[in-house]
Amino acid sequence: MKETLYSIPVNDAFNSDCECPICRMYKTLEDDSVDYTMGPSYMEDDTRALTDAQGFCKHHIRMVYNKDNRLGMAWVMKTHFDKVIKDLKKDLPEGNAKALKKGIENHSAIKYIDKLNNTCFVCNRIDNFFDRYVDTVLFLWKSDSNFKELYKNSKGFCIEHYGVLIKAAAKHLKGDDLEEFVKITNDLFITNMERVRDDVAWFINKNDYNYHDEPWYNAKDSVKRSLIKESGYIHEEK
Repeated sequence: MKETLYSIPVNDAFNSDCECPICRMYKTLEDDSVDYTMGPSYMEDDTRALTDAQGFCKHHIRMVYNKDNRLGMAWVMKTHFDKVIKDLKKDLPEGNAKALKKGIENHSAIKYIDKLNNTCFVCNRIDNFFDRYVDTVLFLWKSDSNFKELYKNSKGFCIEHYGVLIKAAAKHLKGDDLEEFVKITNDLFITNMERVRDDVAWFINKNDYNYHDEPWYNAKDSVKRSLIKESGYIHEEK
């Protein structure tokens, strides 16, 4: 079954000591996709056709650039610009002011730009795998008792990925499996959100001179961990 192909990265994520193993899965996919973009693949015609057509979002273009392959980046940008220029020159907005004001948002060039601004080669490559990883979480939940225990002992999930898991469970599980998964996921989410909330509260206390001599407990990195719970992996390494 294809889900078993993704069991290793899923198990690795749940074995890591992190505030959201789904974020960890996404981060691994993102790093691999950025490496792929600036690896030997950038010289392949099929890959270049996709980067030419899709471009990059603001976040991922910085990550790709930071791979420090300036020649590779130059080739990717050059052929991407070639395509954008060629496509837009076919039908640029023009005419008198009245014509420009009327329905400009429906002009083919504007639609082209809007679409381009909402596509990213790296994002799309991640998305192609991410859904399979989430499906594998549910597959392992049903088929692997060791993974079920691993899941139960995790530190919960960020807000976004809690929702992702519940929606995926409703789609792929049924009966007792669905009810048990949702109950445990709810408990994990709330219990660990409360844990981090309490750590943040203690961090606030420790910045009050009245608590100067009290121990930190688990509060020193609580603000960083709260950002992971709120917005995901992007803050994890900072």
